[in-house]
Amino acid sequence: MRTFVSFAPGPAETVRAAARPLADDDVQPVLDEIGDASLVLMGEATHGTHEFYALRARVTRALIAERGFSAVAIEGDWPEAYQVNRYVRGEGGASVGGAVEALAGFARFPTWMWGNTAVAGFVRWLHAYNATLHDPGARVGFYGLDLYSLHASMRAVVDYLEQHDPEAASQARRSYACFDAFGNNTDTYAWATGRLGNGTCEDAVVRELLALRGRRSDFLRRAGDEASDEFFYAEQNARLAQNAERYYRTMFQGQVASWNVRDRHMAETLEALREHLRSRGQAEKIVVWAHNSHLGDARATEMGEVGELNLGQMVRERHGPACKLIGQTTYSGTAIAASDWGRPGERKQVRPALTGSIEALFHQTGLPRFLLPLGAGTDVHALLTERRLERAIGVIYRPETERRSHYFHARLAAQFDAVIHQDATQAVEPLEPIDVKEDSELPETYPSGV
Repeated sequence: MRTFVSFAPGPAETVRAAARPLADDDVQPVLDEIGDASLVLMGEATHGTHEFYALRARVTRALIAERGFSAVAIEGDWPEAYQVNRYVRGEGGASVGGAVEALAGFARFPTWMWGNTAVAGFVRWLHAYNATLHDPGARVGFYGLDLYSLHASMRAVVDYLEQHDPEAASQARRSYACFDAFGNNTDTYAWATGRLGNGTCEDAVVRELLALRGRRSDFLRRAGDEASDEFFYAEQNARLAQNAERYYRTMFQGQVASWNVRDRHMAETLEALREHLRSRGQAEKIVVWAHNSHLGDARATEMGEVGELNLGQMVRERHGPACKLIGQTTYSGTAIAASDWGRPGERKQVRPALTGSIEALFHQTGLPRFLLPLGAGTDVHALLTERRLERAIGVIYRPETERRSHYFHARLAAQFDAVIHQDATQAVEPLEPIDVKEDSELPETYPSGV
């Protein structure tokens, strides 16, 4: 009598069986996974990989054209992104210079993060798409969620008030002059208030936000969507100034404290954007582009275990099945990244992922590109609920300290609803030669790099 022994499939076979291969331009499996979600958060494992940006752009185009999404929100600062918003919506003559000029506002390190050909191509497409819409109020917007633009946002508040209430503009100048004692360098403010305990400008930024909000009804009596948009832009700049002041003040209390201020600001901005779309009669359907570290549920990572929270966690807690968290990973290739803060960006070789990591497991499937749904009740969900190493490369990449600098433990099936893996990837193509400019603001993603 023969005895047959059955063997359970190995981890790579389990992943391969659940994976949905993606052809070069095929996004239908991703759209099927998104379903009727109204908030789609699409991540990236590095800030300098072309395929992450390109695939995210293809999915977003389909969500806008086929499913009525109304806005794109990025891990970028509000004033710079609003310049792109004006271009894609064809407002105020902003369309004259084209997509490259619209993206030129992202001039601070790392310039390649949003100033690259994949983003420019999407922005150009969005401008053309909006031009086909007969109702200007239905045009799709482009917005920033981040908070590094303290001084630029304060200037924007004063500029708005100059047009609508010169007396209030004078008061805002007096309030924001508090920062003059620290120069225009936010790093100096962070050091003086956080490390040395000097007096802060907290009262000044809170006062101006409350004053602007107190005049909301007066300003919004001006008819038309454009007046509403202008006030919304100014109000978000005032709120950004308040949160940025808190961010820099807490920077020396440890990374967890400042990280949480930053991601809470992103979540607040996203909710404010949803309310703004609702007030304009547009669908509250938004695609978010940011790093995996912001968009995967922090509670499933070792960072969450030490008290970090993030945008993905807060969106999931608030909106449940109405949101989808989709990560992106790669095994090896190239990426644009710097070796340290303020150093030039370089086209770096991304080392093959470490043995035992999520990326190495995906590589073992032999599939070049696939979508992996992580829904509960499946074999792959059970497999990837286990803690494994996961890689995160921001604007800094240090291959010589790969394990310590770029890996953390995560339970992938609890972190994301789905993951897109592209095994071999290439660096983004910057719009201009990489040039780190001196600037009074801190670099994007400082100090965490993501």
